[in-house]
Order: sequence, then structure tokens, then C-alpha cells
Amino acid sequence: MDPMSDAPDFGPPDFQLVLLRRMADHQPGLVEDALRELGTDRSAMREANRRWQAMLRSPRRRGAAARYRSVLGPPETVGERHVGDLSFEALTWPVPLWPDLRFEVLTAPGGAVWNEWLIRAPGAVGPSLRTARDLRPWSCTVDEVARAFAPARPMEGTAPTRWQLAFSTPEGKRVAEFTWGLFQRLIG
Repeated sequence: MDPMSDAPDFGPPDFQLVLLRRMADHQPGLVEDALRELGTDRSAMREANRRWQAMLRSPRRRGAAARYRSVLGPPETVGERHVGDLSFEALTWPVPLWPDLRFEVLTAPGGAVWNEWLIRAPGAVGPSLRTARDLRPWSCTVDEVARAFAPARPMEGTAPTRWQLAFSTPEGKRVAEFTWGLFQRLIG
């Protein structure tokens, strides 16, 4: 069976479960709360992740941007984002579980996906971040922490869809771990 033939049956609710699956490694309690809120369970989360992985590994897989469009529908916004001298097309979709966030996919010229993560929705107010105590799981994004504690140094994460960020707070040097761009925990 072609995993992409399942894409019409794999939509935003399933994609939220994929996001949660990777977050369960660090925040199992928050994931359990989210599963209850969504009216589902861990077995549905594992099945959604299995189907997502099959789509990623299919020999007939689509490009990442096309995959997100097939799963999430038309983007809520399409714009341009600049990172240094590079220009990217920025596509965003709402994520009902986190109404103040958007799932963003940055594509380079030619369509290659450069980044895919959660960001703060336009007009939504993020948390006030002044000390390490202000960092609460799922409360802030990579960008928000990097701006609050500049200069911050991005680091490779422990798995795909994970990032680490090194920075200093009034309490000292810290390293934060993020999954899909959402803060999970301090690891240093």
C-alpha cells in the first residue's frame, strides 16, 4: 500500500499526535493531559506516528512541503522569511492543541524544507522570560528563548525534530531542549 494514499485520512488531528509522540519522551504528564483533551490515547498516538513514519520513508514519498500540504491542507499564511542572506518561503498552519502557536515550514528556493517547527502565532503574546524559573514546559519557542537570553547558541538536538539552545540567565549558563520548536526542559 502507498502510504501517501492514506494522506487524505491523515489530517491535522493525527499530525498533533505526531507532535505529541516526540514530546512524550520529555513531558509524559503533559502529553497525557493533551491526549485526554483530544479525546484519544497513547495507542492512537503510536498509530499516528507509525503512519507518519511510513509516509516519510515511502519510496513514492512526496517532498516535505507537499506532504505537509496534503496532511494539513492549505497553509493559513504564506510569506517570506530571511535568515541572514538567505530567503525562505514560510508556510504556517494552526495547531488546535496550541491555539497561540503555528506550525511553520521554511522552504528554500527549489522547495527543499529547511526547518519545520512551532512558532508563536502573529498577535499572540508569549511569556515574559527573565530568569530560568520563567521557562516552563510548552510555554515558549526556540525563538522566544533565544531573544530573551541573547546571545544564545543553537546546538544539535538529541534526535530529529529536537534542538538545543545554550544561553545565560541571571542564574548562570543553561542549555534548553526543544521538540518541534517548543520548550521541553532545561538540561544544563
